[in-house]
Amino acid sequence: MGQNDNEKEAGLPKAAIIGFVAVVVAVVIFVVMGQKRSFEPVKAGTDSINFTLPDLNGKPVSLKDYRGKVVFLNFWATWCQPCKDEMPSMQALYESLKGTPFEILAVSVDKDGPEVVSEFVKKYKITFPVLHDRKGSMKETYKTTGVPETFIIDQNGVIAEKVWGPREWADQSSTVMIMDLIKNGPKKPEAYRTSKE
Repeated sequence: MGQNDNEKEAGLPKAAIIGFVAVVVAVVIFVVMGQKRSFEPVKAGTDSINFTLPDLNGKPVSLKDYRGKVVFLNFWATWCQPCKDEMPSMQALYESLKGTPFEILAVSVDKDGPEVVSEFVKKYKITFPVLHDRKGSMKETYKTTGVPETFIIDQNGVIAEKVWGPREWADQSSTVMIMDLIKNGPKKPEAYRTSKE
């Protein structure tokens, strides 16, 4: 066997190793990019995702039933202090907009039973619909990163504004999008925004 034959044999495993490494790297990049896409948050300007969750009496409530109204979809929990701080202003907003095409759906992500959530609702004198996402399926579907997180959904079911963190909803500056939608109707999806508090 000549020197060239030895070099050819040595070259084959190197090529196989390089090829194998390239395939592994390609697979890793594909998986990472796929996961990144699956964890991308739900943004303003995209269609809301329909769901059905039980209210505190066990009655199923679907988001699609509120099509034609501006929906204030809020994810929260009884153990969350910013949620507790935000709730009274949500109640004030709800009362001030009675008689308009507006609805609040407050989705509790508490893992405890509905009685824990009911206690909270009584304590804070909440009169808007409260739903229970005990398994966290809608929290995952909407890819929330914490609580509270609010989605303002227009009359066509498009997310008009996404708000991370609590707001003082009794403050006029917090309700600009809501009031505009009630007064002027839905906009083009590209006109909508995501904001952090």
